[in-house]
Amino acid sequence: MYELAGIIRDEVQALIDEGVSYIQIDAPNHTNLADPQQRERMRQASVDLEQAIDEIVAVENASLAGLRRGERTVLAIHLCRGNSRSRWLREGSYEPIAEKLFQGLHVDRFLLEYDSDRAGGFEPLRFIPANKTVVLGLITTKEPRLETQDEILRRIEAASRYVPLERLAISPQCGFASSAPGNLLTMDDQRRKMELVVEIARKVWG
Repeated sequence: MYELAGIIRDEVQALIDEGVSYIQIDAPNHTNLADPQQRERMRQASVDLEQAIDEIVAVENASLAGLRRGERTVLAIHLCRGNSRSRWLREGSYEPIAEKLFQGLHVDRFLLEYDSDRAGGFEPLRFIPANKTVVLGLITTKEPRLETQDEILRRIEAASRYVPLERLAISPQCGFASSAPGNLLTMDDQRRKMELVVEIARKVWG
């Protein structure tokens, strides 16, 4: 795993050297350790779950260690729950992984999927350090239904009980096409959802 971390680190450094100021790592497997069914399967396979989380943190940090970056460079990580043809793969609160991942990973920003009840509540955000930002993935990319502003504003307010507004942001829960087939939305559906993100961001953060 550490050999792969070195490859990722070289790629990240190359991006920084090219002047890229925002670099986001996609982590689709970390949420396995939050999913109750996956956790039970791992227990039955005699996997030490706490050790597995520690290893995730160690390898991710190794992939970012010693980077030469400017003050404006932002490193982010997205904790994905599956996103192809509008399917989801993992569910469960971030609680089992929150303390170690949020406090241990050497990133500046966490992008967290919160577009359905499958992700649980915002309570795990209490582990977010005071120098990190959380991007709330409140707008789903899995179905065409357009969320209402009131609905999203209420959820942002709920999240702000754990992380202050100035360290919160909003986004779609994941990409609209994490793989070539994409999700079951039209281009118009996607446009309306992105417009909603912009409208809410302006209303909340100006």
